Amino acid sequence: MHSATGRTINVDEAQEIATNALIHISQDPDLVGRFLAVSGIGPESIRDAAEEPGFLAGVLEFLMGDEALLLTFCENHGVRPTMIAASRFALVGHPDDYA
Repeated sequence: MHSATGRTINVDEAQEIATNALIHISQDPDLVGRFLAVSGIGPESIRDAAEEPGFLAGVLEFLMGDEALLLTFCENHGVRPTMIAASRFALVGHPDDYA
């Protein structure tokens, strides 16, 4: 997928953004709890889950589901909000592809 600048986001860049998002989430106990509850992952199995395909895309979906969280992350990391959706797409494609 192309970024707002027309540049294609590759999987490595998308994974880096998603990993930074996971780190951002993990720094707030309330966010971690909410992420674990939404994802259905227990704290003891998050490392194993992180190895699964789609996990990082799920992190980005969680971020996109909360506008305030999304904007805070983007501001703190110098990333445009559109890059989050582009990264999610680079990782797993469009959600309609799975319908």
